[in-house]
Amino acid sequence: MGLGPRSPHKQGRRFPAGGKRGRGAKGAGRPPPGRQRHPCSPPDGRSEPAPDAHPHLSPEALGYFRQALSALKEAPETGEERELMVHNVLKEVEAQALALATNRTGSEMLQELLGFSPRKPMCRVWAALHSNLRFVACHRCGVHVLQSALLQLPRLLGSPEEEEEEEEEEDGKDGHVETLEELVLGLAAEVCDDFLFYCGDTHGSFVVRTLLQVLGGTLLESERARHRGSQSPEAQKAPSRECKPTDFEVPETFLNCLQNLSSCFLKDIAVFITDKISSFCLQVALQILHRKLPQFCAHLCSAVIGYLSSRNSSADGSPLLLFLRDQTSSRLLEQVLLVSEPPRLQSLFEDHLQGHLQALAAHSIANFPLQRFLDAITTPELLSPVFEELSPALEAVLAQGHPGVVIALVGACRRVGTHQAQVLQLLLEAFHCAEPSSRQVACVPLFAALMAYEVYYGLAEEEGAVPMEHQVEMAAARGLGEVAVLGSLLLQHLLHFSSPCLILQSLSALTGPQLLTLAQSPAGSHVLDAVLTSPSVTRKQRRRVLKTLKGHYVTLACSRHGSRVLDAIWSGAALGARKEIAAELGERNQELIRDPFGHHVARNVALTTFLKRREAWEQEQGAVAKRRRALNSILED
Repeated sequence: MGLGPRSPHKQGRRFPAGGKRGRGAKGAGRPPPGRQRHPCSPPDGRSEPAPDAHPHLSPEALGYFRQALSALKEAPETGEERELMVHNVLKEVEAQALALATNRTGSEMLQELLGFSPRKPMCRVWAALHSNLRFVACHRCGVHVLQSALLQLPRLLGSPEEEEEEEEEEDGKDGHVETLEELVLGLAAEVCDDFLFYCGDTHGSFVVRTLLQVLGGTLLESERARHRGSQSPEAQKAPSRECKPTDFEVPETFLNCLQNLSSCFLKDIAVFITDKISSFCLQVALQILHRKLPQFCAHLCSAVIGYLSSRNSSADGSPLLLFLRDQTSSRLLEQVLLVSEPPRLQSLFEDHLQGHLQALAAHSIANFPLQRFLDAITTPELLSPVFEELSPALEAVLAQGHPGVVIALVGACRRVGTHQAQVLQLLLEAFHCAEPSSRQVACVPLFAALMAYEVYYGLAEEEGAVPMEHQVEMAAARGLGEVAVLGSLLLQHLLHFSSPCLILQSLSALTGPQLLTLAQSPAGSHVLDAVLTSPSVTRKQRRRVLKTLKGHYVTLACSRHGSRVLDAIWSGAALGARKEIAAELGERNQELIRDPFGHHVARNVALTTFLKRREAWEQEQGAVAKRRRALNSILED
C-alpha cells in the first residue's frame, strides 16, 4: 500500500490506542448494566418469595460468625483444635444457612467459611439451602454463596473420603445427607427443568455459568479471579496472574450431565443468541465444551451459525453481518470463532465474511469479532486471502482507533509464518517511516507509542513536501514516549517474526535513558522480555541491544518493572556478563539493600558474596552456568 501524496488528513496522524469495548471489557465477571427483568416467571407467579417468609440474621448471630471467622483465620492450619472449631462453627452455619446466605455481610462471611469446610459439613450446608434453591440462586447475595459452594468442588473432590460414622450417629435426627456428587447433579437437574428462567435471571445466570464449569471440570480465569476472596488460605496463595483455565478431575456422571444441560441451549437457541443475560451462559458453555466435549461444541456452533444464517439477508450480504454489528450477538460470535476448527473458519470466511473485512474493521462493534477471527487463523490457506483483503486498509484502520485489528493480523502472520515481510513494510508505511529509509531506525518508538513519525517528533510537513531525513540528534534528545499496551503487543509479535532484524536495529539505536524508560514501563518491559525469549533473536543480537543498559543497572534494579527485566537478563547471562552486572551493582550496594525492589535483586545476584568472597561467588556462578547449559542441551534434544 503506497501512501501517495500526503494530505493534511494524513499529516500529524496520531493513531488512537484503542480502549475497552463500550459494552464492557472482555471476560468481565458481571455483565454490564442492562435489562433486569426475568424472561419468565416461576410457577407461582412470583420471582421470589416475600421477604417475611424467610429468616433474618440477628445482630448477635452476625457478631458470633464474625468472631468465629476471625478465630479460624488466626488458628493453626492443621490440628485437632482447628478441626473441632471448624466442625462447631459449621454446625451453627447449617442451622442459619438461609439467613446467612441472604444477608449482605453474612453471605460474605459464609463464602469465606465454605473455604474451610470439609466435605460432609459442606453437604449439610448445601442441603440446608437446597429447599430454597430458586430464592437463593436469584438473590443478589445468595447467588454468590452458591457460586462459592460450587467452586469448592476442585478442592473437595480431590480430598479422600472422610469417616462420618460418629457424625451420622450424632445427627441421626437429620436423616440421610446426600453426597457432594448427588447434590451437584440435583442442582443441575433443577436448573435443567427451568433452564430459560435461570439463564435469563440477572443473578441466576451466574449459578448456571459456574455449574457448567464444575460439571466440565474446568474453571475459567474470570471465575477464579472473582472468587479469590472466598477461597481457603492455601488457594489464595496461588498466583493470580495465571490466565489459562484450571482443569480438575470430575466423575463421568458430571460430563454426561454437562452434555444434557448444554442440550437445553438448542431448544431456545434464538433467546440465547439475542438476550443479553442468557447469552453469557452459552458463551461459557462453548468454552467448556470445546475443552471437554469438542464434538458437541461443534454441534452447538453449527446451531448458532445455522440460525443466524437463516435470518433475512441484509442489503450488503450475509445476514451474519448484521449480528456481527450487534452488541449482544457479536459477543457470542466471538466465542464461536475462537472455538471453531480450521475447516469451519474457512467456510465462514468464504460464505459470510469475504469482501466485507474492511467494513467490519471500521465498525465500532464488529471489529472485535473480526479480531477474534484473526486470532483463530492457523492455516496459510485462510490467512492469504484475509491478508490480501485487509492489508490495504491497515493505516485507515489504525486511524479509526481500532489498532486491535492490526495487532491481531500481525499476530496471525507470526503464528502462521507467512506475509511477515509484507506486513512489516505496510506498518512502516502506515507510521510514515518507510521513506526515506533513514526513518526506519525510528520504528520502535513509533510502534510503541502508536504514533506516526510527524506526530511523535512534532514536525509540521506541508502537503506534497518531500519527507525529511531522520535526524539522529533530534531522536536522541527526545525522551521515549509513553508505551501503549497495544504498541507493546505489536513489538512483541514483530520480535518473534523469523527475521526481526529491523526491530532489533531500532532497539539498538535507542539511547541508554530511552531503553531504560522502556524497561521501566509496565507495557514496555514485555518488549525486552520478547528480546530475551524470542527464538529468532541470536545471542549476539541480544548483547547488542542490552549493552545500552550498562551504567543503568542500579536504576533498573530499583524499579518495579525494571527489576524484573534485570532478573531475566541475569538468568540468561554468561559468567562474564554476570561479573559486569555484579560489579556495577556492588558500587551502590547499600542503596540497593535499602530499596524495596533492589534488595531482591541484590539477593538474587548474591551481591554480598560477590563483594566479600569473590572466588566462592565465581565458583557458584560457574556451577549454575554449567547446570543451565546441561539443561538447555537436554531440552534441545
